Amino acid sequence: MCDFFNDVVVGSSLKWVVVPKAIFPKPPNSLDLNAAHPRRIKLTAPNINLSLDESEGSILSDDNLDTPDEIDINVDDLDTPDEADSFEYTGQEEQNVAKDASQEESESIPEYTAEEEREDNRLWRTVVIGEQEQRIDMKVIEPYKKVISHGGYYGDGLNAIIVFAACFLPDSSRTDYNYVMENLFLYVISTLELMVAEDYMIVYLNGATPRRRMPGLGWMKKCYQMIDRRLRKNLKSFIIVHPSWFIRTILTVTRPFISSKFSSKIQYVNTLAELREMIPMEYVHIPDSIVK
Repeated sequence: MCDFFNDVVVGSSLKWVVVPKAIFPKPPNSLDLNAAHPRRIKLTAPNINLSLDESEGSILSDDNLDTPDEIDINVDDLDTPDEADSFEYTGQEEQNVAKDASQEESESIPEYTAEEEREDNRLWRTVVIGEQEQRIDMKVIEPYKKVISHGGYYGDGLNAIIVFAACFLPDSSRTDYNYVMENLFLYVISTLELMVAEDYMIVYLNGATPRRRMPGLGWMKKCYQMIDRRLRKNLKSFIIVHPSWFIRTILTVTRPFISSKFSSKIQYVNTLAELREMIPMEYVHIPDSIVK
């Protein structure tokens, strides 16, 4: 009976129910190969030869590499990085270093502002001397600009008094002495033309001037030659205060190079008191070193 019936539990009591087994289908015990099931196609990968020889199909064959005929590579000798090593591109580091250096260089160069440009233009003065345009480096002669000054007027009209203080000349021991004297010469000549309108006189203060500050013979001769003809003609007197033996010698040597009219205008004054008797001293600036 057990082969033909199943036990069924209904509620809390056990009842026997007769159910024929023919009602349930019989489970299959084998795969039906004849059924219509979709088939999967299996693709076969091509053979790839990764050997490091030069055989056909190898990655080192002549067909794949444009290299010399013989390549000798020992894989065991190659250095491989550890897992802790980082793969850093050194070329990128060099580019970064070069970029940082260029940035630092650009930052180290201050920006040239419009105000600085105007200031630099003020450091150079363009003048016309003898119908030729000249540029004066005003920065290099800044400490020596007091060498020439306006001392007021004398007599009637616009008869100017030009004061030349030799004690303010640069020291000949300077390495750029010739450059300074060249620019100072242009400054003196151009300033003289601005100060003089009509007749004028030059008061040359030679006192308190050491020998190393005395202008050379060539410099004085050049000054005389570069002075405009109008200025040479309108010069009425050349007064030398506290003349030394050196300055007297220079003037004696230069007499053949200057006109007799100019030589007749030279006067020597030994004291400031004597100078006061000749010209008004109200606007003539005498350096303290000369006064002492």
